[in-house]
Amino acid sequence: MDMPVNVPVDDPNADTEWNDILRKHGIIPEKEPDPEPIIQEALLEAVKKAHENRLEDKDLDELHDLEDEEDEAFLESYRRKRLAEIQSLQKKSLYGQVFPLQKPDYARDVTEESSKAFVLVNLTSSLGTNVESRVLSEIWRQAARKFGDVKFCEIRADLCIEGYPEKNTPTILVYKDGDIKRQIITLGQLNGVRTNLKDLERLLVDVGAVTENDMRLRQKDDEDENEKNNQVNDDDDDWD
Repeated sequence: MDMPVNVPVDDPNADTEWNDILRKHGIIPEKEPDPEPIIQEALLEAVKKAHENRLEDKDLDELHDLEDEEDEAFLESYRRKRLAEIQSLQKKSLYGQVFPLQKPDYARDVTEESSKAFVLVNLTSSLGTNVESRVLSEIWRQAARKFGDVKFCEIRADLCIEGYPEKNTPTILVYKDGDIKRQIITLGQLNGVRTNLKDLERLLVDVGAVTENDMRLRQKDDEDENEKNNQVNDDDDDWD
């Protein structure tokens, strides 16, 4: 019977001619590949991508400000891309305002319309003292102007659903393709009385009404809109 032969191996991971022979004959396992080149390549690729995409979050005005810093041809390609995005959004922007609802027209204006676009309904409070309802109504107007391809509607909750609890207002209903895709009861699920347009935008992305890379999400809110929203929030203190 053949006796096993003990082959001397000082360091099985060393790059030596002897170890290469042993690996060839299966006496020692193949050496694990050095991860450093792979990591270095991944890092270089990440840096390259970051450099190539450095203008992704810039609007037309910001691109104009970079004329002295960036290659003109490179900037022009991004300008064309931004203009194409703007033109595409303009074609889809069929709404652009908050639509008041009447109960008899609900099926037509909401359920049926949701086959064409996302429709969001704000069931408002019947009481002027409901701070969350006032906050959401203001955000509703901002969002309607900003996302014209989404239909924003509003109706007093008790006029839409008889006996609807006041404590559940405001309520957000998200419709698409004839079905309710999401229901948000009060702003507690968002950010309470501190809810702002950004919170609603996250909801729009979450339900699929707006894509994560939508250029409108990168736009700065108008100062007057922020002031209005801040004023509503400041008024909250009077009701605390």
